Amino acid sequence: MSNEPIEFYIAQERLRQARYSFNLALIATALSACISLVGAGLLLSGKVPEGTVTAAGGMAASVRCTQLAKDTNDRLDKILSELKDED
Repeated sequence: MSNEPIEFYIAQERLRQARYSFNLALIATALSACISLVGAGLLLSGKVPEGTVTAAGGMAASVRCTQLAKDTNDRLDKILSELKDED
């Protein structure tokens, strides 16, 4: 019995999840950039404690989003190598 239809479905599902992960990372990165800008504005306006917390939160979110995008790319690379190995 051939597993090709199941493997194809799994590959399609992985690609769908990778697309959603990438889009989520892109949106979250944009939001964290906005948060960082607000934090920078607060720092420049003299509200140092609020600015520091806001800027740090924005940078932490940005780092996590970058890691999520990297994981997505790694998954896509793995799928590509698996598909090439089957041929």
